[in-house]
Amino acid sequence: MRYHVSIIILGILSLICIWSCESQPKDTKKSAKINGVSLVASRDAIDSSHITPITNVNANYASVMPFGFIRSLESAEVLYNTDRQWRGERVDGVTETIKHLHNANIKVMLKPQIWISRGEFTGDMMMASEEHWTTLENSYEGFILLYAQLAQDTNAEWFCIGTELYNFVNARPKFWSQLIKKIKTIYSGNLTYAENWDKVDKVTFWNEMDAIGADAYFPISEDKTPTIKASRQSWQPWKTTLKNLSDTYNRPILFTEYGYRSIDYSGNRPWESQREDGKINHEAQLNLTNALFKEFWNEPWFAGGFIWKWFHNHSEVGGMQNNRFTPQNKPVEKLIKEHYQQYSN
Repeated sequence: MRYHVSIIILGILSLICIWSCESQPKDTKKSAKINGVSLVASRDAIDSSHITPITNVNANYASVMPFGFIRSLESAEVLYNTDRQWRGERVDGVTETIKHLHNANIKVMLKPQIWISRGEFTGDMMMASEEHWTTLENSYEGFILLYAQLAQDTNAEWFCIGTELYNFVNARPKFWSQLIKKIKTIYSGNLTYAENWDKVDKVTFWNEMDAIGADAYFPISEDKTPTIKASRQSWQPWKTTLKNLSDTYNRPILFTEYGYRSIDYSGNRPWESQREDGKINHEAQLNLTNALFKEFWNEPWFAGGFIWKWFHNHSEVGGMQNNRFTPQNKPVEKLIKEHYQQYSN
């Protein structure tokens, strides 16, 4: 009798074990994401030693950002690839940078951008006449198609067709439609456009892109040092907006830029970039970044993002006395390294 009871008990335990094992997820590895850094253009040539710190934080992508310049909000001409620019802002420096990144198995988003003198916001750019619009369109097209060809020639995995240009995009839809068509005849990789957080849901050509690009400076907290829990809660309405946008266009959301300064109240107006003395707050930067990671990186409709911003001369930038955006040599750098490792290829 005891023998039969033992057999029955062993059988029940075996069934429990089988059920338990089958109920556990068979693959606990997290889905790979774009774990990127926004690599600031260098004045001088770079080499492989400048790429090593990027690999050390487990980044698998970097955005490379050549610049075109406009003299004022009313000026119509984009100046680009000139001898007066830093090496990293020109074709030769961009080509060199992409080569070193690819040699380190880091993929690339080529992201040409506009800088207006005195730091005026590009989204406010509006031409006063049809003549000025035509001049802007012709020079911007030359700028973008030059780098679309470079993206193709260097096998860049992504190409960003513009950054925070809402007035231009909204006022001149025919121009942007034909520009996208021209880009696609040159470049065969993935396309996105980087719109500012407050206009990303108003862009109408997302169906022509492979991802919806958002520069993710959404206001999250008015607290001096936001907590992770409160920051995650504050993300919910913005997250719903982004999820609905992804569903509408059947495209993933890509944070073409994201990040926070290591300064008091950095979640209140995260887009602000003016220099301020003191007010250093690494905990605020750490908590806000952690909350963003926890809210988005597990979502299937989210592609990943590029932290703003990363300098090539790692040992000379950032640090505990720096209250700017860069995560380099700050507590948040360790968080990024650990987080990116979980979502690597």
